[in-house]
Amino acid sequence: MDLIKNRIVVKVGTSTLTNENGKINLRRIDKLAQVLSGLQNLGYEIVLVSSGAIAVGTNKMRLAGRPKKLRIKQAAAAVGQCELMHIYDKFFSEYGKIVAQILLSEEDVEDEGKKSNLINTFYSLLERDIIPIVNENDSVSYREIESSQKIFGDNDTLSAVVAVLCRAKKLVLMSDINGLYESDPRENPDARLIPEVNGIDENIRKLAKGSGSNRGTGGMITKLDAAQIATSHGIDMIITNGQRLKDLYDIVEDKPIGTLFIRRK
Repeated sequence: MDLIKNRIVVKVGTSTLTNENGKINLRRIDKLAQVLSGLQNLGYEIVLVSSGAIAVGTNKMRLAGRPKKLRIKQAAAAVGQCELMHIYDKFFSEYGKIVAQILLSEEDVEDEGKKSNLINTFYSLLERDIIPIVNENDSVSYREIESSQKIFGDNDTLSAVVAVLCRAKKLVLMSDINGLYESDPRENPDARLIPEVNGIDENIRKLAKGSGSNRGTGGMITKLDAAQIATSHGIDMIITNGQRLKDLYDIVEDKPIGTLFIRRK
């Protein structure tokens, strides 16, 4: 697969977009918009995969915590996605950028006709310097929220699928951790960061345990699943800390940041 060298997919998780109290982190979203706009000004084509709809909706609906019932989760996703896109549009507009919303369900990539139309939509937006903002269509797709039998599984996996569809050169996952460690850094303060991974085997998968922030749904396992998809299609994937958004400038210049999962050639 011929990749487009200046095309990058960036995924941000709920832990990057919200504060510890679950409310939206406006300062960080502003910084995200600033950095991605700056990268576009340097000639890069950007696709943003964004989590956070359920968390934002939960807060806006003044719910006591993340809902457990499916129908309430879907309602929170519908409310939150609207609010999230309003905020993204506001901040990106401050930097002179246009954004577009793309909500995906599994059938959009399973059905060849729909997949072809989806690819055409991505290309049409990117050719016009519009930044697509992608999320799972949680308000109608129950499998992403509830089931283990799903294609995407989490927005980590979704971002890898999007990177393949867009023929991106790089996929960057902005997480609540600096990368993949030899042991859990939350349990072992002396844990060492693994700078490069060249192939994902059972030994690598054993290093991934536990989940991420309690505000999100993903963990290192889903990031390894994403890496498996991306690298098998010739795409480099990087995991780095979402609190250091300026690292994206170094990542596009191939400087060592976080953990690099090296593409298969």
